[in-house]
Amino acid sequence: MPRTVLRACHVSRDYVGVQALDSVSLDVRAGEVLAIVGENGAGKSTLLKILAGVIEPSSGTLQEVDGEGPGHGPERGTDLRLRNTREAREHGIALVHQELNLAENLDVAGSIMLGREPHRLGWMDTAAMRREAAVWLARVGLDVDPTTLCGSLSIARRQQVEFAKALSARARILILDEPTSSLSAHETERLLQIMRELRDAGQAIVFVTHHLNEVLRVADRVVVLRDGCVAGELAGADIKRGRIEELMVGKSFAVPTTRVASAPSVTSDSTRGLTLRRVVSTHRRRAAVDLHVAPGDIVGLAGLVGAGRTELLEAIAGLARCVGEIMLDGSPLMGSVSSRVDAGVAIVPEDRARDGLFLGDPVAVNVSVAWLPRGSRAGIVDRTAEQRMVTMAMERLRMSSAARDRAVQTLSGGNQQKTLFARWLAMKPRLWLLDEPTRGVDIAARHEIHQAIREAAGGGAVVLFASSEMEELEVLADRVVVMHDGSIAGELAGGSIDSASILRLATGGVLA
Repeated sequence: MPRTVLRACHVSRDYVGVQALDSVSLDVRAGEVLAIVGENGAGKSTLLKILAGVIEPSSGTLQEVDGEGPGHGPERGTDLRLRNTREAREHGIALVHQELNLAENLDVAGSIMLGREPHRLGWMDTAAMRREAAVWLARVGLDVDPTTLCGSLSIARRQQVEFAKALSARARILILDEPTSSLSAHETERLLQIMRELRDAGQAIVFVTHHLNEVLRVADRVVVLRDGCVAGELAGADIKRGRIEELMVGKSFAVPTTRVASAPSVTSDSTRGLTLRRVVSTHRRRAAVDLHVAPGDIVGLAGLVGAGRTELLEAIAGLARCVGEIMLDGSPLMGSVSSRVDAGVAIVPEDRARDGLFLGDPVAVNVSVAWLPRGSRAGIVDRTAEQRMVTMAMERLRMSSAARDRAVQTLSGGNQQKTLFARWLAMKPRLWLLDEPTRGVDIAARHEIHQAIREAAGGGAVVLFASSEMEELEVLADRVVVMHDGSIAGELAGGSIDSASILRLATGGVLA
């Protein structure tokens, strides 16, 4: 059995009126990948923050374990109080957050080496810092100049920089909170391979993910949390998808093997729906895109990181400059983002924390913000209508009514994403633009969001979404448009949508 290096003993965490963790105990072992899974709100992120020194437990203790383990003498635990992440780093613990924590005003090298900058004769040695950063960027397979500003990177590349930063600390215990949530299949495979290599070299890895296929591929042990408690622990051959789901939610979800069809296109009129003609984003100056999505269709955008999916969605939404024609139901989409929202465009961005939500405000405020112009007369808001709208939108997504007055930043990732979707439901948009619509979302919330998307399409809306998850593309999309280097490399529909074909087109290949 691998040697225990860190132990949580009956750890609990209370917030005002909320028990986030309730007497959780577990061991973290060297040379092992420990996966922690559970629904959104089960307490996973709270537990990781305690292990990494971001917050302290309300009760219970952490123990740093010393000893050789079974057969080599008893393991001795010393109580460990981590008051901040600096103290955690001093004890060899590094955390990669789900909501990225890079200094966006610094370059990549500065962010990776922050707090550990090399000095020479009293001056910061920037050349040495960039050389060191380049080593760790290469380790995670990220081809980015260390002098690039972090704020200019896509969320997927920032996620890889976060991982490089954690590796550069040479921590004994590496804690990863949804590290693949914005990565393509290629980048995900690279990260999982690095995790295996680190484990084989004796690293202790704690891994939180909603992607159970990743758990099945890399985890040596699985701890399942439910309602803040340990629902069960699995190891070795006992790690099975159905068993994990049963422990998480009390039932097993059938994994669709074929696409779940949405309603068929409600019209054959080619002027209806979304039409792109020779659209070129300023981000991708060489590549023009032609695309038509009819009302009632759900079209997925696939591709590797940097392929141009997000840039295309931003161009349609008015978030990025472009040339070419963008038409919705025969009328040009022009002007600011707000004017496009008025024209019936809903936008769910990839980075909900940075670009989509008002984290310090209550759920009700976040849900109603786009509706307010419609619900106001002479600048006076109809508060009764507002409350009714918020309640109906939250109920459609099965959000607890108790959440309406809570600050969004206190919610789980899944409920944050539901808050974004609830914002647009009352608007009844004609066009949904969704960038990674279920990023960092658990199984149950994913089903509910997918259902909301299908209902929107069934009502005649156009849905265009980008996703890095092959399974999501296979089960949700009527068609998948695969992008490579800013242009459309190919299109798949119906039974031809499969991960092998998507990957071949995404990497510049052609289908036989």
